[in-house]
Amino acid sequence: MKQYIILTGLCLLFSFVQVLGQKKDGIDLDAVTESHFLRGIEIINDLVSIPNDSNDPEQLIPNIEWCEANLSARNWQVSRLETAGFPLLFAEMTVPKAKKTVLFYFHIDGQPVDRKRWDQPDPYQPVLKRQDSSGKWEVIPMETLKTAYDPEWRIFARSSSDDKGPFAMFLTAWDAMVEQKLMPNYNVKIILDFEEEIGSPHLPEAVVRHKETLAADMMLIMDGPRHLSNEPTLSFGARGISQITLTVFGPRAAQHSGHYGNYAPNPAFRLSQLLASMKDDAGRVIIPGYYDGIVLTDKEKEILAQVPDDEVEIRKKIGIGNMDKVGNSYQESLQYPSLNIRGMSSGWVGDEVRTIVPADATAEIDIRLVPESDPERLFSLIRKHIEDQGYHIIDGRGPTDEERERYPKLLKWEGSISYQAFRTPFDSEPGIWLNKAMVRAFGKEPIRKRISGGSLPIAPFVDALQVPAVTVVTVNSDNNQHGPNENIRLGNYKEGIKTALSILTEPL
Repeated sequence: MKQYIILTGLCLLFSFVQVLGQKKDGIDLDAVTESHFLRGIEIINDLVSIPNDSNDPEQLIPNIEWCEANLSARNWQVSRLETAGFPLLFAEMTVPKAKKTVLFYFHIDGQPVDRKRWDQPDPYQPVLKRQDSSGKWEVIPMETLKTAYDPEWRIFARSSSDDKGPFAMFLTAWDAMVEQKLMPNYNVKIILDFEEEIGSPHLPEAVVRHKETLAADMMLIMDGPRHLSNEPTLSFGARGISQITLTVFGPRAAQHSGHYGNYAPNPAFRLSQLLASMKDDAGRVIIPGYYDGIVLTDKEKEILAQVPDDEVEIRKKIGIGNMDKVGNSYQESLQYPSLNIRGMSSGWVGDEVRTIVPADATAEIDIRLVPESDPERLFSLIRKHIEDQGYHIIDGRGPTDEERERYPKLLKWEGSISYQAFRTPFDSEPGIWLNKAMVRAFGKEPIRKRISGGSLPIAPFVDALQVPAVTVVTVNSDNNQHGPNENIRLGNYKEGIKTALSILTEPL
C-alpha cells in the first residue's frame, strides 16, 4: 500500500508538472492546430484561387487587395511600399512592452501556368486529390475533409506550396493564437513580395528606401521545401542568382543547308563548343578562378554531413546514375557557385524542322551564387573566357554589317544580377530561438541546413537592415513548384500551421 501511495504521488506530481508546462507554454499546439485546420483549408483555397503570374501586373492587383483586406481584418497596420515596379505590402503588429522585432517575408506571386499540362481544368481552382494503388492521383471532394483526413492527401493549385501555402499557414496560426488570447512577446512585421518569381528586380532599391520602416532584429522567411526526409527543417542560408543570355551569330538570315552547309559557319555548333569549353567531363567549371575563395573546413564538412541525405535515393529520385564532382556530396555541391544552361534555342525542331544553317543560337544561363562569390567577378571571368575563345562581345544588341565583316566570331551578351546569397550561423539569436520553438512543436531537433540550393531575395534585407535571417521551410519537397500540378501535402500544411504557431508563441 505504501508503494502504491508513493507511486500515485509521483504520478500526480508528474501531472502537475505537465500542467505547469502547458500553462507556461500557454497553448496545446496539437489541439489548437487541429481545431483550426479546416479554417486553414478555407484560407489557402481562397488565396490560391486568385491568378498570380508576376509577369502580368494586372493579375497581381486582386492578390494585394486580398492580402490588405485579410491583414486589416486581423487589426494589422497595413501599407503599400512603393517601388519602381509593383508595390510591396507591409504590415505591422506592435506588442506593448516588446523589446524585439521580427520581420517575416513571404511572396504572393507565382510562376506562369501551362494549362494543357495540368491534370485539372484550372490550375487556379484548388483540387483535393489522393493517390490510388497504381500511383495515380484521383480527385475527391474538398468537403471530404469535414469528416475524414489523410496526411498524404494533397491540394493541387498554382502557388499552393510556393508561396501562398506558407502565408495561409501563418494567417491560420495567427488566428489560432488570438483565439487563445495570446500574443507574441515581440513586435511582428510582415513584408509581402509580388515580384519574387521574376527575380524581385525592384526589391534591393526599395529595401534601402524603406529600411527604417522595415527595421527589425531578425528576419524569418517562410518559403521553400523541407529536407527530402520531410522532417522539420531550418535553412540558414540561400544561394543568390544571376543570369546571362548568350547569342552567337551566323549568317544574317537562315541559309539553305544544301547551298551553304559547308560554307556558312553554324552558330549552333559554335555556341555548343563555347559552352562545352566552360566545364570538364566531371561537371566542374574550368574557367580559372571560378571557385576562388571557397574552402570547406573540417568543421564545415561536419556540419554538412549532419544533414541526413541518402545520396543513392537522391540520384534515384531525379533519375541520374552519377553526380557532377563539384563537392563530394549533395550538401557540398550547394556550397559552390553553379553555372547552369537552363535553355538553348537555334533553328527549328520537330514538325517545324527545316534544312537550314541557322542565323543565330541562344543559350540562357543561370548562376547560383554563394556568399563567397561576387557575381560581377564571375561575369568578368566568363567574359574573358569567351574572348579567349576568339569572340568579339557586343552588349545588348545585334551586330552591324561592319562588325559582321570585321569579326569572325560575334556574340551578344545580356547579363543581370537578381540578388546575392546569404548565410546565418547556427548559433545566432534566431537560430537558437527557432530551435527551441521547433523542439517544442515536434519533440526533436530540426534538420539544420547551412545553405539551401534555391534562391530567395533576402540578401538585400540582410545587407540593408544588418539583421540575421533564417528560412523556416514547411512544404513537401515533391510539391512540383514552378511546374504543372503544383501541390501541398495536407500533413505538411497542418504541421506548417503548428510550426508558425510555435514560433509565434515562443518567447524571444
